[in-house]
Amino acid sequence: MTTKTFVAPDSDRDLVLTRVFDAPPARVFKAWTDPETMKRFFAPRPYTTPVVEADVRPGGSSLVVMRGPDGEDIRCPGVYLEVVKNQRLVFTDAFTEAWKPADKPFMTVTLTFEEQGGKTKYTARVSHWSVADREAHEKMGFHEGWSQVAEQLAEVLAGK
Repeated sequence: MTTKTFVAPDSDRDLVLTRVFDAPPARVFKAWTDPETMKRFFAPRPYTTPVVEADVRPGGSSLVVMRGPDGEDIRCPGVYLEVVKNQRLVFTDAFTEAWKPADKPFMTVTLTFEEQGGKTKYTARVSHWSVADREAHEKMGFHEGWSQVAEQLAEVLAGK
């Protein structure tokens, strides 16, 4: 059983989700850095994730494509800013690849993986470029979507 909590953010531009997974940080980190595993949990159902490309290193680019039930693809390019194995991942959509600026940056995501007696306290902090962007992300369903993704990740970690 995993628990999830929405934490009061440090800033009016942030949204934060924490959850405890019944898996060590190395497994949770690997799930977030292995493209084949990411395809299994990244998009909230009924969306799928047919494409994940991840050059997991500072400055490395990523591309995630989420496919909606209507067949529409949502491309999510980005760049990794910080990678601390089994502890922390920071990535942003402010750049699309090789430091090429995005047309409309929206967010920077900081994921932390803290050891808690064989389990992992996972925190997803999503920092937005403006309060309006944060509000838009809430209206798009941040709380529901990121919670569902965390539940899908728990299923993957449990071997389902």
